[in-house]
Amino acid sequence: MSRTGRPWSAEESDALELDRTDPLRGCREWFHIPVHAGANHEQEAVYFCGNSLGLMPRGARAAVELHLSEWARLGVEGHFHAGGGAEAWYPFHEFLRGPAAKLVGALPHEVVVMNSLTVNLHLLMVSFYRPDRSRWKVLIDGPCFPSDVYAIRSQLRFHGRDPEQGIVWVRPRAGETLIRTDDVEDVLRREGESIALVLMAGVNFYSGQHFEMERITRAAHAAGCIVGWDLAHAAGNVPLKLHAWGVDFAAWCSYKYLNSGPGALAGAFVHERWTRGADAHAFAAMPRFEGWWGNDPATRFKMAAEFVPVRSADAWQLSNPPILAAAPVRVSLDIFERVGMDALREKSVRLTGYLEWLIRSLADDLIEIITPAEASHRGCQLSLRARGDGRALFASLQREGVVCDFREPDVIRVAPVPLYNTFHECWRFARVLREAAAGAKR
Repeated sequence: MSRTGRPWSAEESDALELDRTDPLRGCREWFHIPVHAGANHEQEAVYFCGNSLGLMPRGARAAVELHLSEWARLGVEGHFHAGGGAEAWYPFHEFLRGPAAKLVGALPHEVVVMNSLTVNLHLLMVSFYRPDRSRWKVLIDGPCFPSDVYAIRSQLRFHGRDPEQGIVWVRPRAGETLIRTDDVEDVLRREGESIALVLMAGVNFYSGQHFEMERITRAAHAAGCIVGWDLAHAAGNVPLKLHAWGVDFAAWCSYKYLNSGPGALAGAFVHERWTRGADAHAFAAMPRFEGWWGNDPATRFKMAAEFVPVRSADAWQLSNPPILAAAPVRVSLDIFERVGMDALREKSVRLTGYLEWLIRSLADDLIEIITPAEASHRGCQLSLRARGDGRALFASLQREGVVCDFREPDVIRVAPVPLYNTFHECWRFARVLREAAAGAKR
């Protein structure tokens, strides 16, 4: 059903009307939209790949150039002296903290923007994966993004454990494509005493399933496990309440739904019970890898030999932030501040629902949607499985100006992002999909 309660329509005019009445329609103008050179003319591509790399905000170039100019004008003095509309570099990471915390439902001191996703997972696991003789395994969801698997296996090996025995997989049941929360809870009840860490994706990269994070966190804690979440496909996509849910730690990238550029700075969360709920000695004694930007700012420039960790997520920070990489992150976070996650989520539910309806009504005999149908169990990604040659179908979509991606062995992922995608693009996609799928079937 549409936002007005009336049934959806497959007419192009209906898609255009949905865009005309969309309160967020102006947000698209804030982004560069790629152009597809078709057989007869150029037009804007149907860019449904924000789950892989978000589009470039128009303000990103000016933000980077501003700091380049300050570097040229001030040199090292730019760390402490703002000018020309730019902020000083020394406190720059502080400008990212509040907006990033809002996106993941955290307190500001629980969040830091730094490094890249897998680097942050490793740094956090130094502190939160502490295996002992009886409790040493790691529970993850399958299929799991390979980088997470590599990181976990290497952590197991680092601690002298067998990675093949140390990973506890939770996968869909035979003949199903989604993981049941009941099954996660059953594994925790059966094997929880041997599991040191639960590290799952907030939204699965392959299926697009948004897990019941609060419920799983609660079950894992009841089993005595530490709980971490990889939010690569969740941050900026689905509502998150990491602090309220009691999550121990989390990490996410910012180049997907957060539109901060390829390889952009990532985020990390550490619940305050680990930083401010413990006494100073216990906090300082936590195992972690250390660098001077994790040191208490009050003593940072005293060049003291002893590391005194700041009582926040900053304690996991190693080096001063790269300003030229941080500038686009701030531009993107400013957009989220301006629009608000609630409004984005409301549009996302309608936009993805409309696309799902079009696919099911126009190409249901050719396409299987493996992403959950319930809006609360997914973000904006739909994972499509062709009833035929998926690779050929994907190539056909590309030729017609659709930008999406293919994940082995047989899934095409499409993501209508509420910040810059439109209902008319959903309509265009469904038309191209039906024609391409029919052609691949012949």
